[in-house]
Amino acid sequence: MRYPETKRGDVAEDFHGTKVEDPYRWLEDLDSSDTAKWIEDQNRITFDYLSTIPARSKVKERLTELWDFERFGVPFHRGGRYFFLKNNGLQNHFVLYALDSLEGEPRVLLDPNSWSEDGTVALLKAVPSEDGRYIAYSRSTAGTDWQEWKVQDIEAGEDLADDIKWVKFSSAAWTPDATGFFYSRYDEPSGDMKLEDATYFQKLFFHRVGTPQSDDVLIYKRDDQKEWGFHSAVSEDGRYLVIHVTQGTDPKNGLFYKTLDDKTDEVAEFLSDFDASYHFVGNDGPNFWLLTDLDAPLGRLIAIDVSKPDKRPKELIGEADDKLEFVTCIGDRFFAGYLKDARSVIKVFDLNGRFESEIVLPGLGTVWGFGDPNLVGPPPRRTDKEAFYVFMSFTDPGSVYRYDIASGSSEVFLRSDVGVDTSDLETNQIFYESKDGTRVPMFVVHKKGITLDGNNPTLLYGYGGFNIPMAPQFTTPNLLWVKSGGVFAQACLRGGGEYGEKWHQAGAKHNKQNVFDDFISAAKWLISNRYTSQSKLGIMGGSNGGLLVGACLVQEPDLFGAAIPSRGVLDMLRFHKSTIGWAWTADYGTPDDPQDFKHLYAYSPLHNVKEGIDYPPTLIVTADHDDRVVPSHSFKFAAALQAAQGGPAPVLIRVETKAGHGLGTPTSKLIEEAADVRSFLAHQLGLEIF
Repeated sequence: MRYPETKRGDVAEDFHGTKVEDPYRWLEDLDSSDTAKWIEDQNRITFDYLSTIPARSKVKERLTELWDFERFGVPFHRGGRYFFLKNNGLQNHFVLYALDSLEGEPRVLLDPNSWSEDGTVALLKAVPSEDGRYIAYSRSTAGTDWQEWKVQDIEAGEDLADDIKWVKFSSAAWTPDATGFFYSRYDEPSGDMKLEDATYFQKLFFHRVGTPQSDDVLIYKRDDQKEWGFHSAVSEDGRYLVIHVTQGTDPKNGLFYKTLDDKTDEVAEFLSDFDASYHFVGNDGPNFWLLTDLDAPLGRLIAIDVSKPDKRPKELIGEADDKLEFVTCIGDRFFAGYLKDARSVIKVFDLNGRFESEIVLPGLGTVWGFGDPNLVGPPPRRTDKEAFYVFMSFTDPGSVYRYDIASGSSEVFLRSDVGVDTSDLETNQIFYESKDGTRVPMFVVHKKGITLDGNNPTLLYGYGGFNIPMAPQFTTPNLLWVKSGGVFAQACLRGGGEYGEKWHQAGAKHNKQNVFDDFISAAKWLISNRYTSQSKLGIMGGSNGGLLVGACLVQEPDLFGAAIPSRGVLDMLRFHKSTIGWAWTADYGTPDDPQDFKHLYAYSPLHNVKEGIDYPPTLIVTADHDDRVVPSHSFKFAAALQAAQGGPAPVLIRVETKAGHGLGTPTSKLIEEAADVRSFLAHQLGLEIF
């Protein structure tokens, strides 16, 4: 292929005595006309190539058909009202509905599809007040992490004048009297301050409904800790403001609190050693229930009386053999979510920590709810008489279940039906050995009765970082892949959150190479067990998973038939210099440290591209408004890989416009990107889509 010419600069930097060239540094200037021209030229050649793939239009058509089914979020309850998210199928964004009873008629409360013509304004969070009178909600434009918060009068269905800006990585915590809520924000950039430099010195504020943001009351800040972030919650009894204090992505955090009926402004810096993770579950007066990995890498539930100075914990639910992922208190019971080899198990305990029962789930899959990642609404309450959860698997899109506390029984409340028979599909979990002998789990999804002859087009997906587990998830593109006869495999790599903090740390900082070894070993297992062969095996991952794919691509270029590094962290010597990249040093280390630099430089995808190597077909995916992992990572990697390519395989980059890291991406853009990626993979690996 003839690629657009990419000029090389003469920039070089000294890292602890090692000279490192950076010829494509100019592509970091995202606002320059040269970069804009480069993006235009690269997109032109990419889309010209994609247009020659015969199945591309069919892939998009089938994805559009399969995407067109009703989907729901986890319902939540406040002030006598229920709230839930619903997408009719091809709507760009989920719509938030409210209803006065479970048997009532839902009415539209917030419809982000009406906020912009092109669907690039998204609803991120929606938190009703305790009495159900107001709802605070946040919006994001063009995929940015920055949020703008509004307040709506629910009964009137009208927004108030409240407008809160410069918010990122924050929710809203209402006071019991619904006069206002706590939130965290950054300073508005002023003078010569760049937008990416605004993500330091987060501050905690209180906003009173009906007043301008300029009147918001500063609750807490730390001028000596520019990397601290504050995540607030108000205890159910309304007595305490609980502040989770984080430093970047480090799972270890502090826990502070403020007594709300105290007339002073004092914030008690209660747990300030940052020696473990602490998550506030609830309280019984001054007795705080905390989910922690203190002296328990797999997690346990403890109680600490904050009125006593010794902070001595009392164990309620002890460490088990499986990772304790979350605990929430509903109906005077603890609901504990465990990960058993990366799949969900839900157990119920009384308030003394005595086991009562295990909730029977439909199969091998993932549960959202019970206070576990509910990305939009507030957590359940101790006084609730019911709980809602979503169960999904690789082949089940996720129906909503209502769990009755008194009877301990579940029933389907809202059912999602993808409209395709999935009874011919099966999911198996296997375990394989990594390079150093570590036992690693992997899910493998395919049609029943496939022939293991090494000819199955296979897509291997992974992440391996930031304590995030790779549990079973339903996606429409994966459904299309396996229904067409392909194999989908998801490896649960070290660095993730499948087996607690030891597993996480085994793939972090100086141990990062373990993650790549795990992924490469997964690929070799699939080949040696005749699921696929080198020419039929594609790899894919996003964000930290994009780093994974980039690193494995340059380390083992002969092992893969295609590669999709999406929105990846690919320049490990400069990741910490853009937007929120500084926060990732907890997982990666920092190139400013000589020992960290040695490890980072050894695997950094950008710096390990070698001229003349026959690299596999590669489609790099990024977005021009990504302010999480800035697109210059992908730009520089694409330029380096194109210049070094010694074989005939294409090295392309697809740059999405008016989109970001993935947060709030409209359905139309999701389908377009998925169609391009899957048609590229199908074309390279020999899968006929039907």
